[in-house]
Amino acid sequence: MKRMNRLTAVAVALMLVFAGSSAAAEDAIKIGAFFDLSGPAAFIGTPTRLVADMVVDKINKAGGVNGKPIQLIIGDTEGDPAKAVNIAKKFIYKDKVAAIIGPTRTGTGMAVKKIIHSGQVPTFMTVGGDPVIMGGEKLGPFDWVFKSPQRSSVAVKRLYMYLQEKGLTKIALLTASDGFGKDGGRWLTKLAPEFGIEVVAQEAFGPKDTDMTAQLTNAKNAGPNALVVWTIGPAGSIVSKNKAQLGIDLPLFQCHGLPDPKYIELAGKASEGDRMPATKLMVVDALPDTDPQKPVIEEFIRLYTDVYGYDKQFPINTHSGYAWDAIMMVANAMKQAGINADDLRAAIEQTKGYVGVSGIYNITPEDHNGLDVDSMVIVQVKGGKFVMVE
Repeated sequence: MKRMNRLTAVAVALMLVFAGSSAAAEDAIKIGAFFDLSGPAAFIGTPTRLVADMVVDKINKAGGVNGKPIQLIIGDTEGDPAKAVNIAKKFIYKDKVAAIIGPTRTGTGMAVKKIIHSGQVPTFMTVGGDPVIMGGEKLGPFDWVFKSPQRSSVAVKRLYMYLQEKGLTKIALLTASDGFGKDGGRWLTKLAPEFGIEVVAQEAFGPKDTDMTAQLTNAKNAGPNALVVWTIGPAGSIVSKNKAQLGIDLPLFQCHGLPDPKYIELAGKASEGDRMPATKLMVVDALPDTDPQKPVIEEFIRLYTDVYGYDKQFPINTHSGYAWDAIMMVANAMKQAGINADDLRAAIEQTKGYVGVSGIYNITPEDHNGLDVDSMVIVQVKGGKFVMVE
C-alpha cells in the first residue's frame, strides 16, 4: 500500500512538472526566425541562428519579456526565395508568431516583403540591402519591415568619406549581379558626385563566378586610382586573388559584408592591405573606453566565445551581431507595448538610443534601420588580421 502511495505521489509530481512545462510553452512569446541554414549563404545564416539562440537564452534567463519566455521557431530558407515565402506564411498563419527575425539575404528579404506587409507581423530582417526598407510603387511599403545591418547607402557614404579624405577620387566598380550587388552598385553610382568621386568603369560578375580577371583587366584599363568591389561570400576573395595574380597595383576596397576572417583565409596573402567599412565589433580593442558600444560588444564577445564557444566553428565577423540587435530591439519594444501587432510595430519604430553590437540605433518612420556613418569604421587587413584604419 505504501509502495502504491509512493508511485502515486511520483506520478502526480511528474504530471505537475509536465503540466508546468506545457503551460510555460503555451505562455511563451513565439518569434519566427528564418535564415540560410543551408545553401551558399549558410556560412552567414548558421552563426546568425546561433546568435539568435544565444540572445534569447540571455533574455529568458533575465526573466523573459514581462515574465514570459521567448520561444524561437526556426526555419531554413536554404537561400531560396520561394521557400522563404512558404516559411513566412507558416510563421504568420499557422504558428501565429508575434514577430519575425531574418532572413539572411536581400533577395529572400524582398521575396517575403509583400507577405509580411499583408500579414502585418513586425519583422526585423538581417539582410544587407536597402530595398527591404525602401518604399515606392516599385519596392512596395515597408511599414512592417525593419533591418539591423547598416544600409548599403550608409556603408557607401562611410567608404566614400574615406576615399575623399585619401584623395582617391577616380574609381572602378566591380559589383555582383545579385540583389545585394545591384543595390550597392546603385548607391555607389548615385552618391559618387556628392563626394567628388568619378566612376570611370563599372563591371559586373556572378556571385558564384570563380574568375574575375576579365572584369579586373577592363577596370584597370579605365585608369582608376582605386577599385571598389560590392559582394559577399567567396567572390570577394576571388577578386582580391585575381588582382594579385594580374599584378594590378591599385588599392582594393570591399563592402561592409566582407570583414570576416574567412575573407582573409580564402584570399590569403593577396588580401594584405585590402580595406573595407565594418562594424566596430571587428576592432573592439581599438575603441576608446568612452565609446558606449564598447562594453556591449565586449559582453557579446564574452558570451559568444567564452560561454557558448561558437567561435570555434564560426569566428566572429561583421555579421555576428545582427540577430542580437534585432531580437533585443524587438524584446525591448515588447516590454513597453506588449505583443499586439500594431502596438509592437509602433514601439519598434520609436526605438531611440538603443546601444547595440552594430551601432546606436535611432529608428524613425522614414528610416527603419536607424544607423548612420558613425556606426562604421574602416578596417584593413594587416598581418593576416583586421585592424582599424586611423
